[in-house]
Amino acid sequence: LLSCGVSDEGCAALTSALRSNPSHLTELNLSCNNVGDSGVKRLSALKDDEHYKLQTLTLCECGVSDEDRAALTSALRSNPSHLRLLDLSFINVGVSGVKRLCAVLKNPQYEVETLRLEECGVSDEGCAALTSALRSNPSHLRELDLSKNNVGDSGVKFLSALLENPHCKLETLRLYRSRVSDEGCSALTSALRSNPSHLRELNLSCNNVGDSGVKRLSALLENPHCKLESLTLYNCGVSDEGCAALTSALRSNPSHLRDLNLSYNNVGDSGVKCLPVLLKDPDCKLETLRLHDCHVSDEGCAALISALRSNPSHLRDLDLSKNNVGDSGMKILSTVLENPDCKLEILWFEGCGVSDEGCAALTSALRSNPSHLRKLNLSCNNVGDSGVKCLSALLENPHCKLETLRLYRSRVSDEGCAAVTSALRSNPSHLRDLNLSWNNVGDSGVKCLSALLENPHCKLETLRLQWCGVSDEGCDLLVSALRSNPSHLRELDLSYNYVGDSGVKRLSALKDDEHYKLQTLTLGNGGVSDEGRAALTAALRSNPSHLRELDLSYINVGDSGVKCLLPVLENPHCKLETLRLCECGVSDEGCAALTSALRSNPSHLRELDLSYNKVGDSGVMRLSALLKDPHCKLETLSLYGCGVSDEGCDLLVSALRSNPSHLRELDLSCNNVGDSGVKRLSGVLKDPHCKLEILGLERCGVSDEGCAALTSALRSNPSHLRELNLSCNNVGDSGVKCLSALKDDEHYKLQTLT
Repeated sequence: LLSCGVSDEGCAALTSALRSNPSHLTELNLSCNNVGDSGVKRLSALKDDEHYKLQTLTLCECGVSDEDRAALTSALRSNPSHLRLLDLSFINVGVSGVKRLCAVLKNPQYEVETLRLEECGVSDEGCAALTSALRSNPSHLRELDLSKNNVGDSGVKFLSALLENPHCKLETLRLYRSRVSDEGCSALTSALRSNPSHLRELNLSCNNVGDSGVKRLSALLENPHCKLESLTLYNCGVSDEGCAALTSALRSNPSHLRDLNLSYNNVGDSGVKCLPVLLKDPDCKLETLRLHDCHVSDEGCAALISALRSNPSHLRDLDLSKNNVGDSGMKILSTVLENPDCKLEILWFEGCGVSDEGCAALTSALRSNPSHLRKLNLSCNNVGDSGVKCLSALLENPHCKLETLRLYRSRVSDEGCAAVTSALRSNPSHLRDLNLSWNNVGDSGVKCLSALLENPHCKLETLRLQWCGVSDEGCDLLVSALRSNPSHLRELDLSYNYVGDSGVKRLSALKDDEHYKLQTLTLGNGGVSDEGRAALTAALRSNPSHLRELDLSYINVGDSGVKCLLPVLENPHCKLETLRLCECGVSDEGCAALTSALRSNPSHLRELDLSYNKVGDSGVMRLSALLKDPHCKLETLSLYGCGVSDEGCDLLVSALRSNPSHLRELDLSCNNVGDSGVKRLSGVLKDPHCKLEILGLERCGVSDEGCAALTSALRSNPSHLRELNLSCNNVGDSGVKCLSALKDDEHYKLQTLT
């Protein structure tokens, strides 16, 4: 029942039914519902029933309080023997909640195999309590996820004591973004070296592991008893030196690793050139290799791809995006792809400097061996119509099973679009995701696409046509096609096209169809007036339960348009998670109406963008009332250029203090926040429950004084903020010095400072 709008009332009905017949249900998922205290208490009461056999309970993002968690853990203690999976991710469990859970985990009858506590406010203290409990009953646990918690090196050291226990059979350990440095990595690998045979998956992404940490990991990997299958070191500060150590270790024990992710590390050509020796090894069974944005040139790519020629049969997923593969690299890859032993299913080559020449070589090879490829991304390359025509010959092959095709910003015109859709019409049943955004497709291209969409064998679920020169005429053709085959499309992006009122009206008429399941509709900057907006909201009112994302940015919605949206947002069946109204002519009046509606149904919305609207301090005051609501789970709030002063900032800060744990991204750029506003913001940033990762303060009138307050706050709670924008402020040398001093803090994780 994931994200089904279930409240405590629905939960009461459910538990009542389960009481009368409890013995068969083994899995229950109520994530992303506003179950609340009473709902959890009713569920907890079920656990007293000896006939109750629930094995999997998932309550992610359910508005659970301390009181609920106490009731739940108390119930688990009284009947612990059946539960195998417990997922409390994105609930602020905290130290007290973890300690209650520990009393359950210590019970020898408790045989939980999977424990997920992602982003639960667990600190090193909570981690210590958790591992202490698990050490007394370690043999059942197979999966532990503590990602996005303030575990730190000290927490990892506690975990290590568990891992070196010979009775510990842990197979999956996820510590993504958990403030682990090379020191923590050292403790972890030391423990695993003494008990290496069970671990299959390790994720240390977005931690400051560095080359020294990777070198220690390498000592584990070369252990013949190590059976690690998946290693994820995304954005870990690894260079060519670390990559060399890693591949050297894997060469001595290559047969188990299936998935290696080194994306967003400065591996470079020298690091990548170490990999071919591993890939050529006949004992190497690597299936997934991700090197996205690793500073690799055509020379490094050529060496890597060339190695695959000697051992092509295992690799299934290859990501070399944002590296300079070029046509020369694609030509070498082609010799791999045409090998009948090659089973590649996913090729990610976004922004790799590939032209129509490279595309021609690629598709020629795939035509001779087309049956395995499922996903192809050639976005941000100079593919052009000639390259797309070559692709078309592949797509019309009946053995081609491509499900995802992304050609975003690839210089495709209506001519290329016609070739693609013509090919897909002869083989339409496999494609699920098509992205032609930022290409000059036009109405004539959409006309060709429409012929594909009305084919009853077409199962397309996602269609992105952002900035494609589509008018109301093209929209009409699209809608006509969707009427004849509406049930599969889940996401439609027509933003930055001139669809106009008539186009929106036609799209709105689709909503009356009970088979229509669209979840994401993006119409930003589409030339829509009051009339079109009224038609759209009327349609949404009649069928609100599927839509998850609505983007009306750069359309002059105005206060009247926002008011039209209110009955949709107030509807308890509305599950909207993302609402974007950037530059929509909304004032404080519209903002007041909007927040009033959201307060009556706040639990689903995750992202709200009101940038470039005249919200002002009075609008922010009303937004603050929403943010204070404990059921509000907003993660992203954008108020760029909204006329907010330090007074509005004060109101916002006050609200965030009372409910700080959910917001991840806040953009207050181009507002007159000033030093006083930043000082108030600093009070929130000091809160250990504050999980803010991105803070935008561009052009906010901040001086060195505000910068000092900001850095002082970050010193006391430095672990979450990843991106800080202070551009176009009078920070000065003293402000920069304050920020620079932060770098000495080992817990400091800032990745982007602008």
